[in-house]
Amino acid sequence: MPAHRSGGITGATLARLTRANVDRAQLRLTGKVLRTPVIRSDQLDASSGARLWLKAESLQRGGSFKVRGALLAVEALAAHGSLGVIAQSTGNHAIAVALAARTHKLPTFIVLPCDAPPSKVRRIKEAGGHITFAGTTLADRVVAVEELRRLHGYDVIDPYDNPHVVAGQATATAELLAQAASEGVRLDSVVVPIGGGSALAGACLAASGHGAAVIGAEPEAVPAFTEALRAGGPVTVQARPTIADGLRPDRIGALPYLIASRATSCVLTVPEEDIYAAMRAALIGARLLVEPAAATALAGALKYASGPGRNTDIGVLLSGGNVEQRLVADLLAEPDSSFREGLAS
Repeated sequence: MPAHRSGGITGATLARLTRANVDRAQLRLTGKVLRTPVIRSDQLDASSGARLWLKAESLQRGGSFKVRGALLAVEALAAHGSLGVIAQSTGNHAIAVALAARTHKLPTFIVLPCDAPPSKVRRIKEAGGHITFAGTTLADRVVAVEELRRLHGYDVIDPYDNPHVVAGQATATAELLAQAASEGVRLDSVVVPIGGGSALAGACLAASGHGAAVIGAEPEAVPAFTEALRAGGPVTVQARPTIADGLRPDRIGALPYLIASRATSCVLTVPEEDIYAAMRAALIGARLLVEPAAATALAGALKYASGPGRNTDIGVLLSGGNVEQRLVADLLAEPDSSFREGLAS
């Protein structure tokens, strides 16, 4: 794929994205990202009624799977003589782009919502990103990105509609499928969180020809993909407050929609209390500290395990671990009974 310098999507772009792109992305990322472990938990399996395979991208460089796509996108632009990069994000994509750009000594401008989590703001600054805050909606950030692009002439790395990003994110699911296969298990399904859609689209590409159902999980407060499916295309939704700051985009990306609307088996919307309970489940049951976006995928897997996924092998993409210290303190302060009640709900 050539360097992608804008968010425009064409039929040719979509046609080029196949499982073969995922395989090539894996080769390009060899030695640049961690092959994160897949964690099993007898406690979670017994409570859920299914066999859960937890892909701990919370332990990835930069704290999330987003570094995979960012490395590929920045590498492609650097090879074409980019002068610098610009990215908008609710947090993890921005961290990943700043880290990748630093590797290539490219200046980086990052646009964040004005209420972005302080821990993610700090990590972006540590990686050398220059931050601009713009409103609370995706539209606010897109306007700010365009202003920076006109001012500096830098290349935009869209978190959803860049084909390098989607192919890179797909490698996390591809690894998960392969890691389960190395244990003699063919996963029946894979559950991934939905924000702007790059994880979901990537999972669809990775699972192509595998036979695993791809299931998306998104906050009930921001049902961007659910509403897009109803409307027949991406629409802007009225986003309500959610603990899952990484899944706040109020509109699904055009490229992810084109891929995922054809290949996703089902979409689960997750209430806030279930996201919180899943965070605690991961911490107590699997000894994994994950952020709410990742916990949304686990909450979706637990919900799926109580129905059609019962007694099956379910992969779960725990997408990131950049969680606020305050929230960790709240989780640890609660009695253990809340964990058991959360799983039973």
